[in-house]
Amino acid sequence: MDLRNLPEGTEASKRISERRRRIEKELGADLNLLTIDAPRIESADERNCEQMFGAVPVPVGLAGPLLIHFSSGESVHVYLPLATTEGALVASVNRGCKALTQAGGVRVNSVYKGMTRSMAFEVESGKWKVESESIRKLEKEWKAAAESTSSHLKVLSSEIDCKDDCLFLTIACDTDEAMGMNMVTIAAQAAGEFLSKKLDIPLLTVAANIDSDKKPSGRTKEKGRGHSVKAEATLSEAVIRDMLKAEPEALLKTAHAKLEVGSEIAGTLGKNLHAANIIAALYIATGQDAAHVVEGSLADTSITSIQNEKTSKRANEQTNLRQIHSEITIHTSLPAILVGVRGGGTELPAQKQCLNLLLKHQTSLPKKTQLAETIGAAVLAGEISLLAAQATNTLAKAHQRHARNGSL
Repeated sequence: MDLRNLPEGTEASKRISERRRRIEKELGADLNLLTIDAPRIESADERNCEQMFGAVPVPVGLAGPLLIHFSSGESVHVYLPLATTEGALVASVNRGCKALTQAGGVRVNSVYKGMTRSMAFEVESGKWKVESESIRKLEKEWKAAAESTSSHLKVLSSEIDCKDDCLFLTIACDTDEAMGMNMVTIAAQAAGEFLSKKLDIPLLTVAANIDSDKKPSGRTKEKGRGHSVKAEATLSEAVIRDMLKAEPEALLKTAHAKLEVGSEIAGTLGKNLHAANIIAALYIATGQDAAHVVEGSLADTSITSIQNEKTSKRANEQTNLRQIHSEITIHTSLPAILVGVRGGGTELPAQKQCLNLLLKHQTSLPKKTQLAETIGAAVLAGEISLLAAQATNTLAKAHQRHARNGSL
């Protein structure tokens, strides 16, 4: 069916309605619930979704406040808009926010690694060294070609890998306030074409998987991508008991079984409880590229006992376990949080409102960094709450109460 041939000058809402009418007629489907109000459309069918015929509403719930101590030294109470269809998720994150805030808040820091793209060139294995050296000698020129594609892009670093008959050049770029995947792709194309012509080597692709965009990889976990964020909090025995209804020792034992032993047996790349849940909910609510949840799932969460560290020299003495485990520290390391505050889905009206809510209290950090660090803190809230539910064997009950479909 023809969904493109529409009268010139037709406004967005009417274009979408006409496409939906044609689809309903052609396929005999009822799509009336995909109707979307004109103020929520803006240029979505031109910039965000081809052949747009409607929108699917995703419920958005609120969790918080969550006290976050940002890397800038500033402390802010943040509210989290979570877009999800999974019952119990918002309630769980909200409980984690309460517990962490009562415990004194979450301490976060981050490092911006930049957005990456990997070009692949066809090179005979015997010429790896020569071509690698040539690329390094021409670095100033191909960087200039890349940076000429946008006034908001700067190449931060590069790396060369060689295998079989392929040579890979990976660039990491600062993309200003945008998440920047498209921006870096365009820059990589310019750099790749320059090198291909200059060195007479075929450019095979500007997306050669070493950047592992939207795929889990050991390279991304090791080197990071976008923002690498770390979040940490310390909870007293009183907070654990009163807010999480659990015992410190039970949290430690469950974390050991799930995060260490279970993850090792499964060979997971991310040793966490459900980091992807929180990342996905915040990405969808704020207009991020939801597929980058894949990289977010590479997070590692760990639990340690502060008292146990202090009494390690007395390991052979008879010490009350409740005294040993009176305080715990929970830590989450997220090597790849890929976000932006400009462009893409962040420009859509509803998503922009959620983003503004999340960043309502602006710190001295760049907005993109504040967003990444906020997501790291939110993940920690989700992690500690789910850990408590599993340690007390109340996870199934929570889903029965919040998430069970009445028809089942």
